[in-house]
Amino acid sequence: MLSKWHVHAAEYAEHAQGNEHIEITHVWDEKEERGREWAAELGVEFVQDIESIFKNPDIDAVIVDTPTSMHRDVIIRAAESGKHIFTEKVLAITVEDAEAILDAVEKNGVKLMVSLPRLTADYYLYAQRVVDEGLLGKLTTIRCRVAHNGAVPYENRPHGWLPKHFYNMEECGGGAFIDLGAHPIYLTNRLGGQATAVTARLQHTLGYEVDDNAVAIVEYVSGAMGILETGFVANGSPFQIQLYGTAGTLLIEDDKIRIFSSLMEEGWHEVKDLPAPQIMPMDQWVEEIRTGETPNITHQDGFNLTLINHAARLSHDQGRRVEIKELV
Repeated sequence: MLSKWHVHAAEYAEHAQGNEHIEITHVWDEKEERGREWAAELGVEFVQDIESIFKNPDIDAVIVDTPTSMHRDVIIRAAESGKHIFTEKVLAITVEDAEAILDAVEKNGVKLMVSLPRLTADYYLYAQRVVDEGLLGKLTTIRCRVAHNGAVPYENRPHGWLPKHFYNMEECGGGAFIDLGAHPIYLTNRLGGQATAVTARLQHTLGYEVDDNAVAIVEYVSGAMGILETGFVANGSPFQIQLYGTAGTLLIEDDKIRIFSSLMEEGWHEVKDLPAPQIMPMDQWVEEIRTGETPNITHQDGFNLTLINHAARLSHDQGRRVEIKELV
């Protein structure tokens, strides 16, 4: 386990412990005290020098939850050491860094998985099937919203329930959009296809140096537009995916799913029969390492996530529409 910096690190350790093919043996953390405490909790060895992890021939793989700003160096070093890599999103802050990481992974023949868990969910699989089967006709608009109240202050927590370092621009590379906004980005990318341009506004509602409320419009080769919404300042906001097309509409709000299609029986239909969810990203990673089975979450998914993030930051900073061809 490489760092407990990210809020999901403990969840990944728990998931790893639940997989019969994974044994956690070491913890490293850029903050020694935090790392030693976590290692004690897990009952494993704490390692102060990360190089000793990379040089240890008995370690097959690493789970990366370092600050995002460290992803390029840590993941490339792991790949060069022959370690398989599971990493929290995002893969990297910039397109250049993402390309360097993927190049190192390919050159060294290791398996990389970026944690994009909603691509395994039943509601996404249903939405993708609806689009693929043409039940909405020509897809025109995708709206996806994932937001929570993590930055909203409350008693004894002036920065909300998120760790304070989540507002550190140098470590995170951004705020709500690069972190929580990852989910709308990778879901909409999958449904929309190849992106051509991004226009974004990243707001600083509570005065942090990173954005805490954000909206982006993504244009796709297909002609569809994606409207991506996220934030750390929304109390009670439901998860939403809305798909609009020339022949119908699909509305997903938390666990409620409804569809209207001119190709189906008249009226709205509440959807109960969903596809079985796929196995989670970490389990897909393990199976690829063990058996060579191709995972459903791809390197391209991880790269495209960084691509949209990079374009969105550029769009906000320069106050303009950014074409994808400027970055790749």
